[in-house]
Amino acid sequence: MVSFQSKWRYLFMFLGVQLVVMALLSREGYQRRVTYFMRIFRKSDGVGRNLSATGSDVYANLTILARAPSSSDVMTYCPQTSPFIRGPIHVSFPSGLTLAQVQRKNPLVVRGGRYRPPGCESRHSTAIIIPHRNREHHLKFLLYYLHPFLQRQQLNYGIYIIHQAGNYTFNRAKLMNVGFREAMREENWDCLFFHDVDLIPEDDRNTYICDANPKHAAIAMDKFGYKLPYNLYFGGVSALTPLHYLKMNGFPNNYWGWGGEDDDIGVRVSLGGMHITRPSVRVGRYKMIKHKLDKGNDINPKRFNMLAKTRQSWKLDGMNTAEYEIVRRQHHPLYTNITVDIGTEEGLHKTPAAAKPEPVDPAKPNQEPGKS
Repeated sequence: MVSFQSKWRYLFMFLGVQLVVMALLSREGYQRRVTYFMRIFRKSDGVGRNLSATGSDVYANLTILARAPSSSDVMTYCPQTSPFIRGPIHVSFPSGLTLAQVQRKNPLVVRGGRYRPPGCESRHSTAIIIPHRNREHHLKFLLYYLHPFLQRQQLNYGIYIIHQAGNYTFNRAKLMNVGFREAMREENWDCLFFHDVDLIPEDDRNTYICDANPKHAAIAMDKFGYKLPYNLYFGGVSALTPLHYLKMNGFPNNYWGWGGEDDDIGVRVSLGGMHITRPSVRVGRYKMIKHKLDKGNDINPKRFNMLAKTRQSWKLDGMNTAEYEIVRRQHHPLYTNITVDIGTEEGLHKTPAAAKPEPVDPAKPNQEPGKS
């Protein structure tokens, strides 16, 4: 009997020791995990702020930008690096968003989608050029994120929507040529960002200012697994100074439909004696709003043959041959809308103005073509 009780005591003691060891190991592992995640949480993003791994709200503490200007008669320049930059941004697409709500959240943006930082003189002036047709749903999300994104960078900026009139085949590159010319007529911009309407930036350290060479900003899209699809890719979001634009003779005008123009532009950068610069993959991140291929923007079957001839055609087709007619220019609260007739693949559409259908205004998504 005594021997039986002793065996049970030893067994309980052995199990107790095992439980204590397991608890200690578990506690140590738990502490290591907690310490690891706390280090990530506390790791500075380089500008003096702590960020969570999920990113921050792009509108968080945006009211601090509205501080009254200095009483001094002379405005000082804004800092080289904006103190309002936060790093990763949480991007989602809530249902029911309206342009009126976006306007209320951006009280410092004035007519035409223009903004200057209060309290200091911006070191940079940037025009955002957005080719557009039938993408009102995407546009409101882009404006929702892009306005505070740019304000945090303390930029003097303006947003231009270049809206292709009519139902002819879409021509993204020619619309960007139009955007460059018309934006430069309004102001002598230092930098122009050519921006697809369905791409939302996810890190405001990806500054919308130009580099010494043409810059490809959208280096890491979620569509491509946040990786650069190939080295010469220049699509999505790119930036040029006026001098860069002149050196490469602007963009091609003859890519009707989807595909090819981005690669043509990338080749033009090289032919103009320049090279492409990019932010890091960690910073140049974008989320794409999912959508189907647009009606009137079918895949261009000629794109590969056209690309093979870029070296021969780039000086003959570009800013020096871009023909178009401005149908209407409107200065809305959040952007400047320029509706333009860029013609067709056969040439500039010459239908008399009285016979042309009234273009759809992006600010009125329920408007039918031909009705104002």
